[in-house]
Amino acid sequence: FPTDAEREVWDQVDVVLKDAKGILDELQAYKGAGQEIREAIQNPSDEALQEQAWAAVVPLVGKLKKFYEFSQRLESALHSLLGALTSVTYDPTQHLEREQALAKQFAEILHFTLRFDELKMTNPAIQNDFSYYRRTLSRMRINNVPAEGENEVNNELANRISLFYADATPMLKTLSDGTTKFVSENKNLPIENTTDCLSTMATVCKVMLETPEYRSRFSSEETVSFCLRVMVGVIILYDYVHPVGAFAKSSKIDMKGCIKVLKDQPPNSVDGLLNALR
Repeated sequence: FPTDAEREVWDQVDVVLKDAKGILDELQAYKGAGQEIREAIQNPSDEALQEQAWAAVVPLVGKLKKFYEFSQRLESALHSLLGALTSVTYDPTQHLEREQALAKQFAEILHFTLRFDELKMTNPAIQNDFSYYRRTLSRMRINNVPAEGENEVNNELANRISLFYADATPMLKTLSDGTTKFVSENKNLPIENTTDCLSTMATVCKVMLETPEYRSRFSSEETVSFCLRVMVGVIILYDYVHPVGAFAKSSKIDMKGCIKVLKDQPPNSVDGLLNALR
């Protein structure tokens, strides 16, 4: 549980994290309107099929918009956490020891992020649905057809959503950009405060995963995959923010050790994570 000192930031972040599971469930259940879109495109003069496809796509775009808006909330939660975990009061290890509740929230954000991106990568329907929506909308505008559902997503928002989903790992990109922004907005804070916080978290995960006595305390495989995702997430953020990156000789992250931990997992279970590091 959070200490009094952590409470304010913890509460802000908790509100966001409460919605994370629902977002993952919705994304996992996202089927897309591929069938309806195909039929509409193959039979352009059949009005009924055009209407069916549009009716199928509009609610899906509502979901895609919701996921995108959640990424913005997640970024601002990350901002609050970094502010607390990198302040000059303690060194990185002390921060993680004294502010365990915040460190855990940071880990939960990273876990969510990698899980979201894994699901998104394996779902081509997302980009197909959204581009069909945009094409149809611009056709309706040209023909002056009033489009219900247009008020959902205006043009400027549609551009931002499009860019978001165009990235292979959109949530991770949002967090990486957010971390970079945090560093550039806090010029008076040594960049090491941020990178050391990240490298310390990577080390904690690695040690927990490679040490049998810690590993045996994990309650389930879920905990293992949680730790693996968090480790990969902080490495990627570190690589993004650190002037020379995570793979350089001077990096404070033992990359060989981290990759060995990943390769020691059952085959096929970590392909996505290894790819994320490439």
